[in-house]
Amino acid sequence: MKFENTLSFAQHLDALDVLAKYRKDFIFPQHKGKNVIYFTGNSLGLQHKQSRVYVNQVMDDWANLAVEGHFYADKPWWDYHERFANPLSAIVGANPSEITVMNTLTVNLHLMLVSFYKPTSKRFKILCEEKAFPSDQYMFQSQLNFHGLHPKDALVEIKRRPGEHNLRHEDIISAIHEIGDELALVLIGGVNYYTGQVFNIEAITKAGHDVGAYVGWDLAHAVGNIALSLHDWQVDFACWCSYKYMNSGPGNASGCFIHEKHHTSNLPRFAGWWGHNKERRFKMEPNFDPVHGADGWQISNLAILSLAPYLASAELFAAIGMDQLIQKRNSITSYLEFILKEINVEVGGNFEIITPQNQEERACQLSVFLHGEGKSLFQFLMDNGVITDWREPNVIRLAPVPLYCSFVDMFQFGQILKQGILSLKTP
Repeated sequence: MKFENTLSFAQHLDALDVLAKYRKDFIFPQHKGKNVIYFTGNSLGLQHKQSRVYVNQVMDDWANLAVEGHFYADKPWWDYHERFANPLSAIVGANPSEITVMNTLTVNLHLMLVSFYKPTSKRFKILCEEKAFPSDQYMFQSQLNFHGLHPKDALVEIKRRPGEHNLRHEDIISAIHEIGDELALVLIGGVNYYTGQVFNIEAITKAGHDVGAYVGWDLAHAVGNIALSLHDWQVDFACWCSYKYMNSGPGNASGCFIHEKHHTSNLPRFAGWWGHNKERRFKMEPNFDPVHGADGWQISNLAILSLAPYLASAELFAAIGMDQLIQKRNSITSYLEFILKEINVEVGGNFEIITPQNQEERACQLSVFLHGEGKSLFQFLMDNGVITDWREPNVIRLAPVPLYCSFVDMFQFGQILKQGILSLKTP
């Protein structure tokens, strides 16, 4: 399709959009009485109206049933987390038994490393990507220190080539084979938070297994955003937060995938009573007997008020299906790219989109270097109802989330961006 930088064309695209009807189900912050243009769903998704319904249901059950809500609520609390198994397994390409929900993302990554990082004198190295999200970097450092290892000896970061913004797939594969039998674990973000680059999870997982390493993934920016087949790709484990593309609310619960091949293994784990044999959990037995499947990695009973909005969103995603979301994602991201390039020409700018142009290597994010522009442009956008994300030194991250962003949003953003650049250039 040949794009046009006009309001009427953007309205035409919205009229063709089968997901446009869901926009009204989300609550937008307001700017001068109008919805903001919201580009930060890769940081915190908007609130879905059904979330409040699910939370209020828990509040009502708590009020009316108190402790009996564990067993007699409309959605009993003691097995509330099990309701995520089917919708999340469809979203990440897993068997329901491979899915659990618990804790928060970095906590779960630490717990997974209890099971999947078992360094020896020979096999002790961890491979990650350069400029991983800081929480992952801190997690790696503390895990290595815990095992008496030093990050400079045991943590290998795949580097970008000089002058390039993205990692090359062949460099990742090459590094895995080069480290070889010293490699204990590969753990990479499925989508890089800074550039928006999507990694080849299947091929990297296979390469890691070929040299005898475990392979896990931080899917914070991937779940609800890209197509995943974690079971078929033989991924050992994966964790993700739920408050970005999954719209579950600030700091909310994390999802976990643990491949079924590990469910009957003797992998070490940190145990707690919510992972104990469900049928015997309340017998308060002294010896741990894990629930079969990913739920056997549970530790504590869950924060039901946190799970409620996540469940509302997970069910919505499962009902829509990732195929439709990805189709809209591709078209609206391409239209945003077109708008950026058009405005760049009109203002004589020097923007540089550092997210890969190849659709197979990107998802719902464009990261843009604003060469020649400072943070004042970001502030202009914010002051004019465009909620976006600034990263030093001068990058804005734009995530046109397909569930609630419109093509008209993209056009209007372009006009505000143009106005901002021209006004800031005026003496």
